[in-house]
Amino acid sequence: MIQYVVRRVLVSIPVFLGILFITFALARMIPGDPCRAALGERATDRVCDAFIERYGLSKPIPVQFGIYLADVARGDLGNSLRQGRPVTKILVERLPVTVELATSAMLFATVVGIPLGILSARRHNSTTDVAVMVGANLGVSTPVFVLGLLLEYLFAVMLKNTVAWLPPSGRLTSGVLVIPLAQAWQLESWTGLPQAGLEFLSRFYLLNGLLTGNGELFVDTLRHLILPAVAVGTIPLAIIARMTRSSMLEVLNLDYIRAARAKGVPMRGVLYRHAFRNALLPVVTVIGLSLGGLLSGAVLTETVFNLAGVGRTLFESITARDYTVVQAFTLAIAVIYVLVNLLVDVLYVFLDPRIRLK
Repeated sequence: MIQYVVRRVLVSIPVFLGILFITFALARMIPGDPCRAALGERATDRVCDAFIERYGLSKPIPVQFGIYLADVARGDLGNSLRQGRPVTKILVERLPVTVELATSAMLFATVVGIPLGILSARRHNSTTDVAVMVGANLGVSTPVFVLGLLLEYLFAVMLKNTVAWLPPSGRLTSGVLVIPLAQAWQLESWTGLPQAGLEFLSRFYLLNGLLTGNGELFVDTLRHLILPAVAVGTIPLAIIARMTRSSMLEVLNLDYIRAARAKGVPMRGVLYRHAFRNALLPVVTVIGLSLGGLLSGAVLTETVFNLAGVGRTLFESITARDYTVVQAFTLAIAVIYVLVNLLVDVLYVFLDPRIRLK
């Protein structure tokens, strides 16, 4: 298995380079002037000439790409053209927001979707089955921004005096203290990569609250995550429920299931000990693909709920022609996709011993 993982990682390197080059080239070929998009009214011809020369935008695209790869190899992702800050700082600030949201949404979709799919398969063609499938179809067909706005209206207007513990927007309540891990663990003397790693982990407020014992931070972050996680997780939930149902129905019609039931094995044992594990392979694939998609940034959800995450940052950077930010976030998304797919492939071996990764 180790050889398989190493081979997959090595094969992924050309994929990363291809994705990065296509993004790099397209970002520079689309109409628009990055100088005027970044500087606005201050963008005179003289200032823009100096701006283009400073960032090497006058050179051919292959030359620019070669310089960029050399910088990336040294761990330098460049500075934002619009904000003038290192892109790594922006990644550290924005990526944890989307990772927390995507993980929470996927946890909600999995914990609710799989039992609904099993229940629907167990009571095939019953009223329960029809109700679950109708709900799944509604979940798939409802746009995220519509559901998000409905949830905000419900909890911010209609139920504001009864369930005010569910905030309709934002990531934290004003005044809630966030203690960096370096400060909590008295590691302020760390520098370089270890310091950046601690700062990155500190931005995961749920994890931060657990590691520092800050219960107020953990609870407040969880309260703010519920509505956006439900909004963005509804579509994956519906897909997981439908996939679980169809996969379970296929397995329940196999000979070994009928043999187990003929020997008197209780239905619960048939479902969970025999059928469920063998029905999990397509479900795990769907979960992996959905998680990769959510981690790439939910633009509409982050906009509706006022969350400064990957999707919102990418949208703002594309409209502002901020090439370096677009490239860095695209690279991060590509790495996440490959890692999630690799994890799914490895899980296949544990779910079905007949599969061998040779």
